[in-house]
Amino acid sequence: MRHAVVECRSERYLRVDGKPPPPAWDPTAGIYRTRDGRFVRLHTNFPHHRAAVCKMLNCEQKREAIQDALMQWDGEAFETAAYATGAVVALMRSHQEWSATAHAKALAELPPFSIEKIGEAPPKPWSPGGRPLAGLRVLDLSRVIAGPVAGRTLAAHGADVLLISGPELPAVPWLTIDTGRGKLTSFVELKSEAGLAILRELLAQADVFSQGYRPRAIASLGFSPDEAAQISPGIVYVSLSAYGHAGLWAERRGFDSLVQTATGFNHAEGQAAGIDGPRELPAQMLDHATGYLMAFGAMMAKARQAREGGSWLVRVSLAQSGRWLWNVGRVADGLKTPDLTAEAVLPFVEEQPSGFGPLRAVSHAAKLSKTPAFWVRPAMPLGSHPPEWPARV
Repeated sequence: MRHAVVECRSERYLRVDGKPPPPAWDPTAGIYRTRDGRFVRLHTNFPHHRAAVCKMLNCEQKREAIQDALMQWDGEAFETAAYATGAVVALMRSHQEWSATAHAKALAELPPFSIEKIGEAPPKPWSPGGRPLAGLRVLDLSRVIAGPVAGRTLAAHGADVLLISGPELPAVPWLTIDTGRGKLTSFVELKSEAGLAILRELLAQADVFSQGYRPRAIASLGFSPDEAAQISPGIVYVSLSAYGHAGLWAERRGFDSLVQTATGFNHAEGQAAGIDGPRELPAQMLDHATGYLMAFGAMMAKARQAREGGSWLVRVSLAQSGRWLWNVGRVADGLKTPDLTAEAVLPFVEEQPSGFGPLRAVSHAAKLSKTPAFWVRPAMPLGSHPPEWPARV
């Protein structure tokens, strides 16, 4: 259990050439008050998200200027307007307030994640090999934590994971290193027909397509679940969203920190800490939990495909993972628990080479006696490999 906790904060314990992570947040990111006394959280780590907030508020990209501008807005009105302009923000709600929303009620009708058949195809048997996922080809179109953790997990059990990015897409370098272990990484320009053709060719040879685009965005590129099943019959399509595929918020952008804020976690942690305002969970737990549920769903869907045939859709979301975690319950006086010391973490850290320098990184927590989990490929800078699959052995 302790190893699993450490792996769910793996980005904190990563060291590159002995150096710790840089500051994780942009100076303008975080909590602000609004005119009606509510709290809102802004996610501004990506320049285009920061620019969207400040353009809407008509202010400089500085914390003081943003706070002054927000005093002209009520919290929920700002949240709604900001999303309409492409900004990524969240109003802090209590869990009770969140549960009363129409969107939360829609999600309450859904399981924590779902696996459903979306097309007909003959069974594709598992490739032979000495590892559980040997020969499994996973096309990974995801960024930040949840989706990349899923790909890293599948790679730890032998899958060939090919991460597709673009040279113009923003990324968080430290997370790229931590979640890039075990993967191949290629640049494909999805705004060009040539790039889309490359992706279609890769998809046609893939077993799993794991992606974190919003539904309309991925469909506009020609890679909706139904389209992917036509390109690659028998595919396992894993779809990640912030707020789930049902309800009014199905198209909303989001990150772990924002979903924590919107769904009641930050309010509950603040109350437990006795402060007036939000407090974060001690890990990006919605991200990591969702990543592992994505990997689990992909493996279960592939097992069904190999047994029954068909193409399969796995749907997960940060909000549904949060709902599941909330229902697990809270630990009384949990904030009094001391944090793990460096000595306590040390047994779960391993030394690895990488394209960034020597790494000290958290090993995979799953322990299998005959087929231990490990990463064959080192973490490499984005775009280090050609966009092609390695030969199946």
